Amino acid sequence: MKKVTILLPAYNEEASFPILEQCMQRVLNENPGYEWEFLMVNDGSSDNTLQQMARLHQEDPAHWNYINLSRNYGKELAMMAGFDYAKGDAMIIMDFDMQHPVDVIPEMLHWWEEGYDDVYATRQGSTETWFKRKSSQLYYRLLQMFTRVPIQKDTGDFRLLDRSCIEALKQMREVERNTKGMYSWIGFRKKGVFYQQQERQAGASKWSNRALLNLALNGIMAYTTAPLRLASFLGLVVSLCAFLYLIYIIIVTNLYGDPVAGYPTVMVTVLFLGGAQLICIGVIGEYLARVFNESKHRPGYFISSYNGLKDGVKK
Repeated sequence: MKKVTILLPAYNEEASFPILEQCMQRVLNENPGYEWEFLMVNDGSSDNTLQQMARLHQEDPAHWNYINLSRNYGKELAMMAGFDYAKGDAMIIMDFDMQHPVDVIPEMLHWWEEGYDDVYATRQGSTETWFKRKSSQLYYRLLQMFTRVPIQKDTGDFRLLDRSCIEALKQMREVERNTKGMYSWIGFRKKGVFYQQQERQAGASKWSNRALLNLALNGIMAYTTAPLRLASFLGLVVSLCAFLYLIYIIIVTNLYGDPVAGYPTVMVTVLFLGGAQLICIGVIGEYLARVFNESKHRPGYFISSYNGLKDGVKK
């Protein structure tokens, strides 16, 4: 019998456990032809999330396992830990709050059995605010425009990955991660399915606008050098404008004898050039910061315990 792992990263999700248990029981009841592992990752929660994970493992150790990270590393690195510890022949990544519907899982399993390695779920509807929906759409359009990697639109982490994809992702150890791009970068045979995002039943979203912006920047910086080329293009445009303005001043002064305004002209030129230079330096700095972080070769995460035992932590 094939084994399927459902990966469930969590940060302060104590209130989501009742709906989680209900949904995972449905998975067991409606898909009896598979062996199931529910792998929870506690990403440094400050509430009783860890205690609830321990309770589920004690009540049903055959299905529930949990990883306790040493601190809060963020969802990307929490998923990286899940890739390392997942035991299944395939893995389904889901949100802990169950906004990803379990009704889609049988369809994912069907296409996996048909030979697809990456069955990704595309969101058809969303309960998010207008601003988040539009900014997400703009982000995917920019990413698809500038990168050579085919990024799926309106597609996140909710997907089924074959063991071959899991092993490929385990080899990618960078700390500045954007897993959504990695899914596309590794290739393999892909198939899309659709789902309707559910409303959050308990707790609150942990994704602030700042966190989402940082994730978007990581995605752009990780899979395209377009910002660097844009900085070069901006420098070329600024130089061309300055040259044309110089010609204009020479012509106007010699033909019409108009005096050249000194202070305003100098201030506008200096501020314009200074702003363009700062933008270019900032873009270069973003790339250098990522190179600096990766050059340290630090592990992406540390695990405090696996199923409550330090002996279970992989070396």
